[in-house]
Amino acid sequence: MRATLGRLLPPTKLERDLALQSVLSAFATGSFLTGTAVFFTQIVGLTGAQIGLGMSISAAVALALQIPMGRVADHLGAKTLWVWSSTCEAALYFAWPAIDGLLTFVLMLSLLAVVETAGRNGRNVYRIAVFTRETRVAAMAYQRAARNVGYTLGAGAGGVALGIGSRWAILAIPLLTGALLVLNALMVAITLPELARTGGTQGESPVEEALHAAPAAWRNRGFVVLAACNGALSSNQVLLNVVVPLWLVERTDAPHTLLAWLFGTNTVLAVLLQVRASRLADSVEGSLRAVRLSGWAFVVSCLVIAITHDTVGWVSIVLIWAGHVTITGAELWQSASDWGFTSELSDHRRLGDYQGVWGMGYQVEPIIFPALYTFLALHWGTPGWAVIAAIGVGAAALAHPAARAAQRHLERIGAPTAA
Repeated sequence: MRATLGRLLPPTKLERDLALQSVLSAFATGSFLTGTAVFFTQIVGLTGAQIGLGMSISAAVALALQIPMGRVADHLGAKTLWVWSSTCEAALYFAWPAIDGLLTFVLMLSLLAVVETAGRNGRNVYRIAVFTRETRVAAMAYQRAARNVGYTLGAGAGGVALGIGSRWAILAIPLLTGALLVLNALMVAITLPELARTGGTQGESPVEEALHAAPAAWRNRGFVVLAACNGALSSNQVLLNVVVPLWLVERTDAPHTLLAWLFGTNTVLAVLLQVRASRLADSVEGSLRAVRLSGWAFVVSCLVIAITHDTVGWVSIVLIWAGHVTITGAELWQSASDWGFTSELSDHRRLGDYQGVWGMGYQVEPIIFPALYTFLALHWGTPGWAVIAAIGVGAAALAHPAARAAQRHLERIGAPTAA
């Protein structure tokens, strides 16, 4: 047991501190996400259409500010931005119980999108800069596994509040989230080391000199295309959380209780296998291998789940479960390639700027793919699943020339190595 636990825990104190921080922040977010629908409908008094409108507006705000918030990380400092954004996020959650009506709901959700975007960029820049090239991807994998643990704990806490069902229990959910985010900000500020900033010429700070020497991230066309490919491959989350559950309920005879087992399997596999999957993405070549594996797993899952429309009984259950496992594989390899690419193909003089561009792929994904994939799968059936699989294959294939182009751009401008 001790040997098994030792393999699951990160090897260094810094990695363990960041993993613990990941558990804490995901616990905070997970607890609120679990009770989101109930809170907005029963406490705020919004309709489903109003909630959807608010989320769409906040997604547009996050997309518009993705690159500016990345550049703030370069100018202000990754850790400083991370601490301040987490503190502001906590304050916004403390204010959630005061929301009354659609206008304040949209305003609050938009503000939350801004600080979440800033915090995510600050955190990602910090994680790239604080580790050596040899340990960076593995450390990020430990943090991803830890976040899955945190989301599970948060879902449990939110579930308890929903189980109680009283107004005060539901009101306690955003307050708990705010309190946890305060602890998160304190932990980042106190326990995590500062990033060194060295160099610079007379009259110009090291940060200003580095930013002036490096072209903007959007000029690296290969990296921009690669970010879009990564956003398409990350749509495995849409399959996991939206399309497969709807398909199971509306197009198969599988019991609805199977959904709980599917999500549980995904969480367990993510915790146990994310670090192992990340070992592949230790270079650009390794990240491309991970992309290929993610693309193939994406395709296999589509093919397996598509045929469950015509199966019955245990055959449906086994095939849906197998399809869900392969989607999890696509998720694990896509995450690993993500960390490898951002480590190896970012200009380290403009890490925040590059994170801003990279994050746009993730911001576009929830805008496009939920509606697209749902329509393709539920209305087109097997041909629709074939189109979804083709999107995954196309993104994986296009990632290869894009990564090569991004690499050539960094060599051409004399960017420092990822070490």
